[in-house]
Amino acid sequence: MGKPKKPRKKYRPRAVLKNPIGYVIESITPLQNHDFSLTTLKIKHSQAMLALIQGRATKSDMDTLISMCNVVEALLEEGFGTQYKYAHEHGKYAIITIATRAVVHGRFTPTGPEISMLNKLMELHDAQMEIITVRELEKAIALVESRLRRGKDTVKLPTVSNQLC
Repeated sequence: MGKPKKPRKKYRPRAVLKNPIGYVIESITPLQNHDFSLTTLKIKHSQAMLALIQGRATKSDMDTLISMCNVVEALLEEGFGTQYKYAHEHGKYAIITIATRAVVHGRFTPTGPEISMLNKLMELHDAQMEIITVRELEKAIALVESRLRRGKDTVKLPTVSNQLC
């Protein structure tokens, strides 16, 4: 009696790069050289922070801040800004506290210390964006996505009501 065969895996074709040399050159350029993309990212995070401070933040604003926190965490693990790990820990704590308070009160309302913690987290994120390359950012995003798929320790919002969306 032989062993039963394993079921075949679904075929997934690999991505084919149209310009592999351009991809390699692009991935080693610093993110700082991509002014438009970096500026757009900073504006998006600043708008989410402003909405939070003004008390009109939605779940998508909090998702923006959470994704920023997750990228900072991944870049810290890659070795970028490890001496400022406390800023990440405090910012992560502030986000979780604001989200749990939103479940009770129905609004995302930060306190003064939480705002300063989030400002330090944003400063750390901006400093990291100034020194990393495109490839390092891609690796950090891939790490965050794989953790989210596996349900590992990344920041997630608790279940909030539809009124906050």
